Amino acid sequence: MSPLKIINPANGRLIATLPSDDAASVRAKFRAARAAQPAWAAWPLRLRLAAITRFRAAIVAHTEELAQTLTGEMGKPITQARHELKGLLPRIDFFLKATPSVLRDETVFSDRKTALIERITHEPLGVVANISAWNYPYFVGGNVFLPALLAGNAVLYKPSEFATRTGLSIARLLHASGVPNEVFVPVVGTGEVGRALLRQRIDGVFFTGSVATGKKIARAASGRLMRVQLELGGKDPAYVCEDVDVSTVAAAVADGAFYNTGQSCCSVERVYVRASIFPQFVEAFVATVKGFRIGDPTDDATYIGPLARAAQVEVLEQQVADARRKGARVFTGGKRLRGHGRGHYFAPTVLIDVDHSMIVMRNESFGPIIGIMAVRDDAEAIALMNDSDYGLTAAVYTPDRQRAEAVLARMEAGSAYWNCCDRVSPRLPWTGVKDSGIGVTLGREGIRTFTRPKAWHLRAH
Repeated sequence: MSPLKIINPANGRLIATLPSDDAASVRAKFRAARAAQPAWAAWPLRLRLAAITRFRAAIVAHTEELAQTLTGEMGKPITQARHELKGLLPRIDFFLKATPSVLRDETVFSDRKTALIERITHEPLGVVANISAWNYPYFVGGNVFLPALLAGNAVLYKPSEFATRTGLSIARLLHASGVPNEVFVPVVGTGEVGRALLRQRIDGVFFTGSVATGKKIARAASGRLMRVQLELGGKDPAYVCEDVDVSTVAAAVADGAFYNTGQSCCSVERVYVRASIFPQFVEAFVATVKGFRIGDPTDDATYIGPLARAAQVEVLEQQVADARRKGARVFTGGKRLRGHGRGHYFAPTVLIDVDHSMIVMRNESFGPIIGIMAVRDDAEAIALMNDSDYGLTAAVYTPDRQRAEAVLARMEAGSAYWNCCDRVSPRLPWTGVKDSGIGVTLGREGIRTFTRPKAWHLRAH
């Protein structure tokens, strides 16, 4: 297997060359994990909790180093990289607090007359594969490997090739915190290595990434009768009603669309605005976008950095060209940015006069681009918001809670937002419908998904 080259997306320079796994090394890592998992599951839960508590402390102690590594390999602006690491802490806290009660044995029936007891225990799946993403490696990875480990599973962790050094840092800190090397095992490489991982007799695969890759994983796993969880993309809509404070909401929605350079499954990717405030909203929105600082992601003042993947620049160019050809207007941006060496920069882009014949309003963009469309009323907004192959999140902005909940109740989406967007809480399940995936992370359901229930029928005589 060829070595894995790590490229800085801000300037195109080689950061590191790492040895890649191959079919033989993946097989050996799986066998070691399978052998080690029963002993890990037999650890008292308090000891597994203690190891993850030490991991939390290590994240705090090494935040700056970890943030710099993340920024260097995937281009996340350094301030946002620090925020991701800081944001991981309450997720860890939730898992530490909730796991004991979620995994606790449950007696659901007890009858003295018949001497019968019925009980449920929650046992680990065994060895699971976590094929993770590059855009928020601490968030989306931690949503899987933390509850999986706490539940007693061994984890074969394949970080994205665009965040491999971050993945290896996670492994190093977990091992230093007391998680055995064979229980959390990094697997390094591109998609070929991921395919080798899926050929092992794993007990579950947990993937975060594109719809196309998710469907390939589903096909590969279809004959195996194992747990399959796919956290896929989104084409997340926001609806702005006529009764809002326009400037405040425009700034909030722009941040929801362009944070992390738009590289988030729950970034706002479509905006629908009541026609009566459409001109004012677009003016305020564009003013906000033009104020975003673009540049070196290691600069604390930078808000828009490079795209992590060079190929995505061409995707955005194609979306703009298609929209223009079909009548859209570019209010700002719309092109690749030069002057950054070999960096993968695309100008923050706002399109109007858009419609659903345009791929920018239908296909996931995963970059700093947004289409804004005027609507007549709530009914039209609902129809357009649901007119998508995706169903991850949906947002409504209005002071009227009853109105917002009425609209959101009709949304085909896993998460509903009133006067907020691009938000994830560890206390709530994270899930999607349609092409946004299957399964759940976070919340109590996101802990239990790494277990299988065992039914106990106990009779004294």
